[in-house]
Amino acid sequence: MPYFRTLVVDDFDDFRKFLCSTLKQDTECKVVGEASDGLRAVLYAQQLQPDLILLDIGLPTLNGIEAARRIRKLSPNSKILFFTQ
Repeated sequence: MPYFRTLVVDDFDDFRKFLCSTLKQDTECKVVGEASDGLRAVLYAQQLQPDLILLDIGLPTLNGIEAARRIRKLSPNSKILFFTQ
């Protein structure tokens, strides 16, 4: 079965872990990385070239909007889905 290589980015550890565990249960997403701030998200996106990035908007170091701008240049084939709490 094909799956989406997914990077999960959220600064709230409990929510990020919940999201990752949820995605691991019978979904077409395979979590290939996790990040807790915008700068790491950019670095991981460049290294991992994921199919999908679940990206929080309110992040430390670099907010989600600016991180997405940088990711678009470094990983142009990744789809980005924004979320916020």
